[in-house]
Amino acid sequence: MAKDSRPVYSTDRGRIEEEPKPESRREGDGIVRIQRETKGRKGKGVTCVRGLPGTDSELKLLLAEMKKRCGCGGALKDGVIEIQGDKREEIKALLESRAYKVKLAGG
Repeated sequence: MAKDSRPVYSTDRGRIEEEPKPESRREGDGIVRIQRETKGRKGKGVTCVRGLPGTDSELKLLLAEMKKRCGCGGALKDGVIEIQGDKREEIKALLESRAYKVKLAGG
């Protein structure tokens, strides 16, 4: 058994639930950067949104709205929102309507 592992089931108590982890608050520099990336994705392009302030749950709500607006999939990884495809203009319009200062970064 590994040092940090603990049982997930015990015969005397039944299923043991995980303790909730506290959410970390992310603060950016005030500028949201939108960039298209293909590196490490087998040539498939994704639009990455960095520098958004908020907790993971707030970013997930924003991600859901972006996915609905762009009509595509996406994910939240380490505070970076990734949207499938080149959707920089749609995301920029959405974030500017929410009063964020937005820059299109990279090529």
